[in-house]
Amino acid sequence: MSRTYVLRRAIQAVGTLLVIVTVLFFLFRLGLPDPTAALVTEGLSPEDRAAVRERFGLDRPLFEQYVIYLGNVVRGEFGTSFYYKAPVASLVWEKFANTMVLMLVAIVIAYALGIPLGAYLAWKRGTRSDTVGIVLGLMFRAAPMFWTGMLAVLLFGVMLGWLPTSGMRTLPYEAAGFFDKIFTLDFLRHLIMPALIIALFYLGSPLLIMRNTMLEVYGEDFIEMARAKGLRERDILYRHAARNALLPVMTQLAVTVGLAAGGQVVVEVVFSWPGLGREILQAVRTSDFPLAQATFVLMAAMVIGMNFLADMIYGALDPRVKLQ
Repeated sequence: MSRTYVLRRAIQAVGTLLVIVTVLFFLFRLGLPDPTAALVTEGLSPEDRAAVRERFGLDRPLFEQYVIYLGNVVRGEFGTSFYYKAPVASLVWEKFANTMVLMLVAIVIAYALGIPLGAYLAWKRGTRSDTVGIVLGLMFRAAPMFWTGMLAVLLFGVMLGWLPTSGMRTLPYEAAGFFDKIFTLDFLRHLIMPALIIALFYLGSPLLIMRNTMLEVYGEDFIEMARAKGLRERDILYRHAARNALLPVMTQLAVTVGLAAGGQVVVEVVFSWPGLGREILQAVRTSDFPLAQATFVLMAAMVIGMNFLADMIYGALDPRVKLQ
């Protein structure tokens, strides 16, 4: 992998992010004739309206606002939330951390189960196990998460009473910091249901991708050579075929982690999880465009960054791939 290629891909990633930030800026400014309408109450005098616009810098020329906004984005500043009356950056990072804990646990569960199960289904191709595995994978992928989430709440939360049904912690609670908030048994009990619902939804992707890629790898000459050497079928499956079939799965994993930044709005709403996806919905409802802009920029940065990482991983894992 040449340094020129890495540099070119990095420049493309930064350029793509710049385009998205620009589109978001003008989309919100031009799509909302008066972005401060959510702050203005009825009967407010024109002078007070002008003061509100001046406070948020909306009285300046559009291009000047754009330049200031770009500088703020580079510094990680996104202004003040209209709804919370607090700095957007602190709000977004707190919700982002909550979302990533939930999403990363779910993704780890999905891929830790999906990869070996996909390899096993390829080994058992055409059998009843293969058919059942494919049907379950497609069923979990197709099932609406709000439906499976509500069923889980009804069964395990209401009827059986095994797990809490909402939030990250049992109220009231006091935490000295983020790690103090999550490294508790109470947090784990709140995490189990939403994480498993999301994991079941994502399980189908690594399972089916791994199965299909394994079937292609099984036709390669080096697999026949391994069989000719007398290696056990299980060793051929996991030591030779599975390692070569992981590349598409790793690419999908990187993209999935990038998309995870936005969270799962449906699951976060069903389980009242205070994450970024739920916050996006709240920002849209309250016309809080500084908060909405920040969340969309963060999501775009994550997707672009993880796609860039996927390209790098692909070239590093497979020496046959020459990225010139």
